[in-house]
Amino acid sequence: MSAPVTTRPTETAALRGPKALLSPWSRFSLLVAVLLAAASTMLLFEPQRLLASGWPEQLTGGGAAMLFGLAYGALTVAFVPRPLLNLAAGALFGAQLGLAAALAGTVLGAGVSFLLGRVLGQDALRTLLRGKVLTAADGVLSRHGFRSVLALRLFPGIPFAAANYCAATSRMGYPPFLLATGLGSIPNTAAYVIAGSEAASPTSPLFLAAMGFIVVSGLGGALVAWRKRHRLGRDTPDD
Repeated sequence: MSAPVTTRPTETAALRGPKALLSPWSRFSLLVAVLLAAASTMLLFEPQRLLASGWPEQLTGGGAAMLFGLAYGALTVAFVPRPLLNLAAGALFGAQLGLAAALAGTVLGAGVSFLLGRVLGQDALRTLLRGKVLTAADGVLSRHGFRSVLALRLFPGIPFAAANYCAATSRMGYPPFLLATGLGSIPNTAAYVIAGSEAASPTSPLFLAAMGFIVVSGLGGALVAWRKRHRLGRDTPDD
């Protein structure tokens, strides 16, 4: 009969290190550090001002719009509000090119945030979904992810970054999330971009129509979010 195999202390320690590094809470801590660094960079250097007022005059056309879209995506990950970026897109590039750049940046920023939340935070965050509302929201996103994210983008009642990380904790797929984000973001993004492109003429019909749409969609989004929250809380059984 062979003697039992023993594991030396050095081997155990060598295995424990990678496991601890790859544990859910270690990945979550890394996610928090990345987000704090992004937010701190935004607060210190205020790169959104470059997009709004300090954009180099020699950068024009499709190449400039592509660069703007990349910067837009990075800034949304750093929690810069999208309405400001959408207004800047319209002011810098006009309605059509500005809308293309803003939508590309929206999908890019949402995709990066979703991947960060899924890879670094999903396992840990799911253990925190103890409340009735959060548990129900997780179930809705897991079963009806495309429809739910589409509604969130069409009726903005939840902050952009919060919706990204909330979807990342669910079992929703990556392609449906990106598609729903792109399609659902078109109306409100277009309204802000048009408002930015017409900011020099605040009494023009286009500007007034865009601002009216922004106000109505905002009120509608608040109403939808309030009703959805109460429905989720009512339909979820008590523990």
